[in-house]
Amino acid sequence: MSESRFKRREGPPYNPEVRNVVRRQRRTSLNPTREEQGDGFRGWNERGYIPHRDEPGLTQFVTFRLADSFPEELRAEWSKFLKIEDDRERRIQLEAWLDHGYGACHLRDENLAKMTAASLQKFDTARYGLIAFTIMPNHVHVLFEVHAVPMADILGSWKQYTATQANKHLGRSGPFWQADYWDTYMRDEEHQERTIRYIRNNPVKAELVTDWHQWTWTYVREDA
Repeated sequence: MSESRFKRREGPPYNPEVRNVVRRQRRTSLNPTREEQGDGFRGWNERGYIPHRDEPGLTQFVTFRLADSFPEELRAEWSKFLKIEDDRERRIQLEAWLDHGYGACHLRDENLAKMTAASLQKFDTARYGLIAFTIMPNHVHVLFEVHAVPMADILGSWKQYTATQANKHLGRSGPFWQADYWDTYMRDEEHQERTIRYIRNNPVKAELVTDWHQWTWTYVREDA
């Protein structure tokens, strides 16, 4: 019998818990209009990993990380975090894990950090409104306003371009970023201010610097 019959199917995992969350949110939230859906906005959706909310007019805090930042051999350990029901607590613990600096931490390379920062800033105002970001050794945090381009398309563009350039620079191939990303939409002004403080202080909390101004790869818009 052919071994290919038993080969694991490629693509996102089947995750009933995440799917149920999305169904509940769709029942209680305002969903994108037919026109917005035609533009690519999917509202609450999932790819088997975590829930996303992609709608115009939201201010989104997203985190995307390098493919090796959660090593496969430690999957049983970090997968426990994904079972935490409270969204904020789960994110706090997952990001604390990232700050330990697992993986090759390719973004310590000044050339790659500079290239990633330039990519985030390239279409500011034209496609989205960039508010703040910080580039850590193995992950990136970005706070931005969604305008006419879906969040998923923005993230896809950032990740595809930077992955191509990074692999070329490093002389490697294969996935550079993890397949999915985390996003949290800002519920009010206080939530946004707290998120900006988190972005600024992440390099300090990770003990990379003693003052956030010392970290070259942090940006905060002047009016934020």
